[in-house]
Amino acid sequence: MTKSELIAYLADENPHLYQRDVERIVTTIFDEIAAALTRGDRVELRGFGAFSVKQRNARVGRNPRTGESVSVAAKRVPYFKTGKQLREKLNN
Repeated sequence: MTKSELIAYLADENPHLYQRDVERIVTTIFDEIAAALTRGDRVELRGFGAFSVKQRNARVGRNPRTGESVSVAAKRVPYFKTGKQLREKLNN
């Protein structure tokens, strides 16, 4: 599901809301999650899952075409861990 599909679905399910308001709500939620992760905070949505940031150390990688060694810099990456209720829903 894309962001625009999510907005369209939520607008259809909530006819008392304008689509532009639903779009603003969804965009605000995503922006706040991104801002929290940028600050290094953890975002937990009970029953759905938790977003956090993991640190990846610098390492030596390989170029798959040439096989030569390439230096890969350290970086921070987003990480998502599913919640218990979502895992149970997927597996039942």
